[in-house]
Amino acid sequence: MSEDKDLELAEQEQELPPEVEEKKKKGALKSGFTTGTTAAAATKGALYALIAGEHVDHVVVSLPKGRTATLKIKWTNVEGAGKVTCAAVKDGGDDPDVTHGAEICSTVSFNKNAGRINIDGGAGVGRVTKPGLGLEIGKAAINPTPMKMLEQAVREVAQSQLVKRGIDVVISVPKGGEIAKKTDNPRLGIMGGISILGTTGIVLPYSTASFAASIRQSLDVAIAMGAGDTVVLTTGGRSEDFAKGLFKQLPDHSFVQMGDFAGYSIKQCASKKIRKAVIAGFIGKLTKMAMGVKQTHVAGSHVNMEFMARLAAECNSPATVIEEIKGANTARHVSEIITKNNVAGYFDLVCKKVHEQMSEYAKGALEIEVIMFEFDGRIIGRYPK
Repeated sequence: MSEDKDLELAEQEQELPPEVEEKKKKGALKSGFTTGTTAAAATKGALYALIAGEHVDHVVVSLPKGRTATLKIKWTNVEGAGKVTCAAVKDGGDDPDVTHGAEICSTVSFNKNAGRINIDGGAGVGRVTKPGLGLEIGKAAINPTPMKMLEQAVREVAQSQLVKRGIDVVISVPKGGEIAKKTDNPRLGIMGGISILGTTGIVLPYSTASFAASIRQSLDVAIAMGAGDTVVLTTGGRSEDFAKGLFKQLPDHSFVQMGDFAGYSIKQCASKKIRKAVIAGFIGKLTKMAMGVKQTHVAGSHVNMEFMARLAAECNSPATVIEEIKGANTARHVSEIITKNNVAGYFDLVCKKVHEQMSEYAKGALEIEVIMFEFDGRIIGRYPK
């Protein structure tokens, strides 16, 4: 067991089945597909049946960044003239979450508006009831990347049809309501079902140990390639893309996705004698780091609104704003409140708190810079300036 307490805690939280543990040792863990990819597959299958009367047993789905994936269609049901439903099964690979094995269904039909693609959620897909999620209240919880994938799936099959009529798509998950109770959706105000998620379309089979190993390996490669002066630690692919746009002078191997392992990554940077680490991310994960949470995915690591309200008080926010923050739904919701009320210095202060926490964790052996991105890629917080 590592002496790294945050890694120990994470490993204790994740016990893999023996057969998966054996695959992990052999480096044979299988990747899977997101609910967004699965929904796109079901949509393509339904459209083939609707337009060409063709019942297919598999489809090729376009993923972000130019990749493709082949998924099986479980069943097809023609529900009458001009309406078809298909189902595909969510396969999480060897790192399944609660949606693994769920049927993701897509019902497609024509509408009279030429060129119009309407995409909505049906039974088992959650509805957004609170702000701060980057989705419109009242709409189905279908995230932006899956929404684009669904639109692309429609165009790939039905482009010729769209010249004269439109397509309606309704995504449903028969057991979504029950599955959602095992997720954070109810707490976040996504009611009635699961979310349709995914930013890459693929679920990578990262256990705690293998993710930690990938971080160590990435840092070792960076050092070996002469990038031991500065590395950029990001919380995921989106923040990495934004960071690469900011630090264009740095080679690709200087960028390391640390995921939820902030403390572990910083400690590894310090032990490997890297001179400087830039931490780049969005308000949710950075706020957890500012709170002193080193392993940001573990149970009990939710963003504390009282903490965020105290930071607002340090920025001399009005009492009304402080109270509004205390009642916020998510860190992103707090960001919207701060922006709406023009609270100066708030995001910089969050970055400063992250800097303090991570510098303490590195025992002063590492120069640290913290950058907070808005969700469109703009820098909204930075420390030191």
